[in-house]
Amino acid sequence: MKVNTITAVAFLALVISVTGLSAQQDPNYTFYRFNMNLINPAFAGAGESTEIGLNIRSQWAGVQGAPETQSAVFSTSVGSNVGLGLSVINDKTFIEEQTSVSLDFSYKLKLNDAYELYFGLKGGFTSYDVNTDGLTTYGIQPDMSLMDIDGRFNPNVGAGVYLKHEKYFVSLSVPKILNPERLERNDGQARLGVDKTHFYLAGGYDISLGANTMLRPTTLLRYVEASPISLDVTAIVEFRERFGLGAACRLDESISGILMFKTGWIDIGYAYEMALESPVSNIDNGTHEVLMKLKL
Repeated sequence: MKVNTITAVAFLALVISVTGLSAQQDPNYTFYRFNMNLINPAFAGAGESTEIGLNIRSQWAGVQGAPETQSAVFSTSVGSNVGLGLSVINDKTFIEEQTSVSLDFSYKLKLNDAYELYFGLKGGFTSYDVNTDGLTTYGIQPDMSLMDIDGRFNPNVGAGVYLKHEKYFVSLSVPKILNPERLERNDGQARLGVDKTHFYLAGGYDISLGANTMLRPTTLLRYVEASPISLDVTAIVEFRERFGLGAACRLDESISGILMFKTGWIDIGYAYEMALESPVSNIDNGTHEVLMKLKL
């Protein structure tokens, strides 16, 4: 479905406002618990097997230029204490497109029989492209400093810690410490700005509801400079370790329904998200997210 010019302009203003004024520049995920390598390198090799994860997210379906994100993660253990991983993210929003490739390293410290503490480092680069001609198409005046921003390769590093218990976990991470230049909106004009550092605090618990039923609640708190705190709350009820139903809420932003199928070697999930913000909820057809995770 194509939107008319008025809707497109309104959406463009919303997108630049969201990515610029609120400073939340990294993509969101409904299936964040199953893709923790993307935000915390300490999860590399922390699973019980070698894992390959794929995630596709189509946000605000039906709105031209809406965010599209594809990601892939690889994770494996090397010996008893070292983990290695690879994470790739391709994110496109209207006139911006960036692809991040990172190598992850983790080291496990066994505290006692119940707790394991993982330390992680992430290093890689981001390719950043912006089509400044798209701004003038919708009547937004670009700053001259934007002319040289297209096609840049920016290095970055990140770090994280992960506390693991049989029934719960706690995670704290900063996946991007450096602040490369990028597009942002200021006083109605597109100008040269910088990436904001994102801090993530996450936790999850596994609660037994019976011999064959498990409740898995998870929360993710994200803090970005000059932006309201973002909070995700997710709960999935899992039956016989084969089938899961759940719901998620991003505070004041969206609600989601979750469906999962699991075997011994592959997990498949689908999530449908509805926006709560009125400027978006009036013009979009929801957000679709698909997860596939292989265990080798």
